[in-house]
Amino acid sequence: MHWRNDGLRYGLVSLVLHWVMALAIVAMFASGLWMRTLDYYDTWYHTAPELHKSAGILLLIALVLRLLWRLVSPPPPVEGSPLVRRAAGAGHFLLYALMLSVMVAGYLISTADGVAIDVFGWFKVPATLSGLPDQADTAGKIHLWFAWTLIVLAGLHVLAALKHHFVDRDGTLVRMLGRVHTPS
Repeated sequence: MHWRNDGLRYGLVSLVLHWVMALAIVAMFASGLWMRTLDYYDTWYHTAPELHKSAGILLLIALVLRLLWRLVSPPPPVEGSPLVRRAAGAGHFLLYALMLSVMVAGYLISTADGVAIDVFGWFKVPATLSGLPDQADTAGKIHLWFAWTLIVLAGLHVLAALKHHFVDRDGTLVRMLGRVHTPS
């Protein structure tokens, strides 16, 4: 297995970042919805948001690393027509933009009162922007709507990968599993 991407497949670094982030984002979405159901007397009421914030900061770091890695090791070219390639580019851009937007909104919720985010006791992320009018509420609404949009777009991303695999029978999905597509 190659560390870097090449013209035929994704490398190990890209694969790990993609799949770990995909699973983490789905888990973060589910935990965010679950946290909305907790009441003050629930034992997870205070703990769950702290875990969610810590995981969100780690995801933000992973996103930055992933974007930097794309510059160092560009992904293989998208298979398909020019329209498919443009749609894939737009879809990937939107996925990255939504991930970043959800994370920034989460940061703005968490730091609205001027308190740093403690990331699993390892380090703290300072509150650099706080005290804006209705900051937590406004950022909370943005966080929720963008999270839903991200999950829907990620679902479309999955459907597109399945379409490439089962209908087009090209190597898009196979390459995302670290293999080289050999047409039959």
